[in-house]
Amino acid sequence: MSLHYNEKSKLVKKVFNKVYDKYDLMNDVISLGIHRIWKKKLVSWMSPLNDARIVDVASGTGDIAKLCSIHTQNKCEVTCVEPNKMMLLEGEKKLKNLTNLKWVLSPAEKLPFNNNVFDYYVISFGIRNVNDVEKSLNEAYRVLKKGGRFFCLEFSKVENEVLKHIYNQYSKLIPKIGKFIVGNEMPYEYLVKSIDQFYNQEEFLLKLKKSGFFNTKYRNLTNGVAAIHTGWKVE
Repeated sequence: MSLHYNEKSKLVKKVFNKVYDKYDLMNDVISLGIHRIWKKKLVSWMSPLNDARIVDVASGTGDIAKLCSIHTQNKCEVTCVEPNKMMLLEGEKKLKNLTNLKWVLSPAEKLPFNNNVFDYYVISFGIRNVNDVEKSLNEAYRVLKKGGRFFCLEFSKVENEVLKHIYNQYSKLIPKIGKFIVGNEMPYEYLVKSIDQFYNQEEFLLKLKKSGFFNTKYRNLTNGVAAIHTGWKVE
């Protein structure tokens, strides 16, 4: 986005302070509920091992952490990193019965971890909200072990022209729907704009390569409404 870092940081904080307790519902509205299927596809592609150490950045209310726990029968260790305190507390409360999760308040640009710690770095619908994408990707590379893998699920660019038109028309309605749900259009106006202004699939792939990731690739979901990007740390 074209906002100055400090301006964006304040705006993102304001947005999520307003919707933290309706965050899951918000994702349902924007994706028509399909985000739940996409997240399952993400974890299926990750296929984390039982002893995996996973960092889930911009974890929201912990959907990905929960799915990773289910996949490994609660044997993996997931560190949930969330920059918004209200959102973090909501996720911690929601998943309080999962003892394999840790919760850390931190931005993606400056993670409080040593180098070469995690087997997997995952960020779901969070990368377009960070202040600095390049710093966030560099941090992802730093905290991953050699042989570790990066995964990102994010709204992307629709490739089918007919679906693109339908999606664009629906996007115009999202703030009005948001006002009905949370009584305020602003968070949804921001989210629609952030999706529109984010990189396309190939542009984000180049960002991963620039940060040092190897064997980078992506998979489109629902004709590019969302996409999963992945890369390996090999050095």
